[in-house]
Amino acid sequence: MALLALASAVLSALLVLAVFRVPAWACLLCFTTYSERLRICQMFVGMRGPKLEECEEAFTAAFGLSDTEINYDERSHLHDAFTQMTHALQELAAAQGSFEVAFPDAAEKMKKVITQLKEAQACIPPCGLQEFARRFLCSGCYSRVCDLPLDCPVQDVTVIRGDQAMFSCIVNFQLPKEEITYSWKFAGGGLRTQDLSYFRDMPRAEGYLARIRPAQLTHRGTFSCVIKQDQRPLARLYFFLNVTGPPPRAETELQASFREVLRWAPRDSELIQPWRPSLGELLVRPEALTPSNLFLLAALGALASASATVLAWIFFRWYCSGD
Repeated sequence: MALLALASAVLSALLVLAVFRVPAWACLLCFTTYSERLRICQMFVGMRGPKLEECEEAFTAAFGLSDTEINYDERSHLHDAFTQMTHALQELAAAQGSFEVAFPDAAEKMKKVITQLKEAQACIPPCGLQEFARRFLCSGCYSRVCDLPLDCPVQDVTVIRGDQAMFSCIVNFQLPKEEITYSWKFAGGGLRTQDLSYFRDMPRAEGYLARIRPAQLTHRGTFSCVIKQDQRPLARLYFFLNVTGPPPRAETELQASFREVLRWAPRDSELIQPWRPSLGELLVRPEALTPSNLFLLAALGALASASATVLAWIFFRWYCSGD
């Protein structure tokens, strides 16, 4: 019996130690300061004495939230909740309450507050810096984003020689609404690669849509689009363009000479171009209706209406003069 009692006492002591060691980096330590916690314990048990250390340990032990993760944007709400909690504990201490009861009750209320916070959105694979899914970890009082690569998998695009090739720099996760820019690069020679050392800038390309028209065998290679927010990369997309089709018809010597001359021109001029949609594309694609395109459509409508009015007035004058 003595051995059984001794074993039980040792087990109880180990459990107590484990309880007091778990919350080393709980949410309590992220959203309150040591001076605030010390002040509360001093109000409960006095300025000095063994009870003060016991109170401090019980305070942190009650908030076993070390593995809690919250939505990064909800940090301010949780901070306000902890501030309200400290004020409530100070009022209980001033009313001669017991910290053995007050701390567990406060911890349960904070757990309920955390469960009611807006949840962080899940990461959407396969790539990208997804700020909307950033989380705050109470285990270390720091934040982290999805553990996904910046480079997206290469997409294959096949077109027939002479046709148009179009690339859409669109990701499947939410982008920030401000300061988003797109830049394009090209790695020629038929390379299928994500090695940035092979790419060169395409200064004429801009926006999330770009095209090559007409596609030639010299355009065979990998095109890359980099999405940035305020110069910070959010994702890199890759498109491997494979141009197929029969060889061109026999060319005359003049055509061959002309092609040789064109080879001396800057290559950027023959590659990727900004997307300038036709009227049909404007009507079919809602995303093509940018403010500038809407202004052009309005100007065309106004011009057509004015032309119709002038023609009707001329016809009326002609008809009246005949009478």
